[in-house]
Amino acid sequence: MADSPDVRIGTAERERAFSLLGEHFAAGRLSPAEFDERSAAAGRAVTRGELVPLFADLPGAAADLVPSATAASAPSVSSETGAPKTDVGRDWRRAVMALVPIAALVLFFVTGTWLWFLAIPAAGAILFAGRDDR
Repeated sequence: MADSPDVRIGTAERERAFSLLGEHFAAGRLSPAEFDERSAAAGRAVTRGELVPLFADLPGAAADLVPSATAASAPSVSSETGAPKTDVGRDWRRAVMALVPIAALVLFFVTGTWLWFLAIPAAGAILFAGRDDR
């Protein structure tokens, strides 16, 4: 029953999906447009079955969507260095922040108003407020 695609998901599952999408975007497996589309779909997802297709063409991600009880308690480890990952939740924020200036530039040319550039520091404040990444 727990693996059924009809099981409703919550905030934790959506955040895990965002995190995984950010990791794949940072690895170059997703274009900015694909990342935007899949992130929006993950935000709208209500059931597990709606998340699985977002990762169907990405390596190993579908299994990571629903962490097992043992995996949830184990620390995440980087496969490259063997060191614990400390920035798993930050990758998607960095990816979104990288897209904000591009979106502001496009909106500037489309609308002709420079106020879109104020979205850059606003997005930084929203995405990274209260984070101590030392």
